[in-house]
Amino acid sequence: MNYSETLEYLFHALPAYHRVGAAAYKADLVNTEVMMDYLDHPERGFRSIHVAGTNGKGSVSHFLASILQEAGYKVGLYTSPHLVDFRERIRINGNMIPQPAVVDFVARHKAFFERQQLSFFEMTVGLAFDYFRNEKVDIAVIEVGMGGRLDSTNVITPLLSVITNIGLDHTQFLGDTIEKIAVEKAGIIKPGVPVVIGQTQEETEPVFRCVAQERGSAISFADRHWKVEPTWKFDGERMVVQLEHDGVDLGRYTSGLIGPYQKWNIATVCEAVHQLRESGEIAIGDEAFRWGLDHVVDNTHLMGRWQIIGHNPLTICETAHNYDGINAMMMGLEGLEYHRLHIIYGCVGDKDYNKILAYLNSQLGAMKKPGEVEWRFSQPSVERALPVAELQKAANAMGIEGPAFKDVNMALADARSQAAPDDLILVTGSIFLIADVLNK
Repeated sequence: MNYSETLEYLFHALPAYHRVGAAAYKADLVNTEVMMDYLDHPERGFRSIHVAGTNGKGSVSHFLASILQEAGYKVGLYTSPHLVDFRERIRINGNMIPQPAVVDFVARHKAFFERQQLSFFEMTVGLAFDYFRNEKVDIAVIEVGMGGRLDSTNVITPLLSVITNIGLDHTQFLGDTIEKIAVEKAGIIKPGVPVVIGQTQEETEPVFRCVAQERGSAISFADRHWKVEPTWKFDGERMVVQLEHDGVDLGRYTSGLIGPYQKWNIATVCEAVHQLRESGEIAIGDEAFRWGLDHVVDNTHLMGRWQIIGHNPLTICETAHNYDGINAMMMGLEGLEYHRLHIIYGCVGDKDYNKILAYLNSQLGAMKKPGEVEWRFSQPSVERALPVAELQKAANAMGIEGPAFKDVNMALADARSQAAPDDLILVTGSIFLIADVLNK
């Protein structure tokens, strides 16, 4: 098979959660453990950092990879899902895994995938870990796909575990309360391995402390040690932040990821770097830390987080697909000046879209400068997509009016044709909707 044929096989022969949802979900690690044994345990062939959480885990993973790269390490980065190119999931020092490496891995192990009935995600974890071992990375940053305890990435024993925050997402798999979801995320805490918790939450702190104590793992809460104050002067490229550690002012830094909600992710990264330094196994100088924050997008090519794709009118893509993501997005909107807001929204059908849509609408209505909001509805090009007609019907029932477009790029073209130069166009909702825009 060539590369395109290999992708066709991966996307359609193997069950993929991003495409079909629950049918691809495996509620145990048996397949992954069998695969690791079959591949001669690549997960033991490199040092790692494991990052879980409901929101922010992607940004934190990219920040850490960028900082480690600036510190001179050969850094693997495994994230999911991808936006444009499958190979975004697997990078070394920002460079995507080469196409021939993907083709060769699948060709050599295709019979095993089918015999073992691996899912797309399980196979991808095997590919990433095998690649990182073969390329002799110094350290890899591994982002959890979903949950933690039963996620395929949870076969590693990292130098550090990181859990960003806990919110209500994937409740059909992880539980219908914050506490239940915290138990699943806490599954990445390994015996004797320190864990950093990004945000102190009343419901989750007892869960994390209990699991950490049971496993003899030192635990620290980033927001109790670090204060990050963004200077929200929007220039489309950088955000200035003031850092403070345990009451000591460390001065101003710049972040390549913009949006004031990144303050929580930066605080988490700061504590993670502090713990890595304390371990004595990883050397990260102050300049590497500073440049890693600043050049995160240049180094790792993260997309879809408050990403500007046009000016006059300003056009932003933001993957806000759950309650916490919407709250974070609102912080960004509050910091912008614009006349009218044109919002393009689409989601997948296995979310509680009625509640999420109602929440988004209420948050927009509660903004300090509500202005005029024009809605457009669309759908991502994946099998899990909520048909735009159903989304529009649900919105209409809430008193939200707007046209429907099956193709998000048609919705975007319509918004641009109607918007004034001082308006704002915001494409948000499912990460797969954003992918359709960026993949045009």
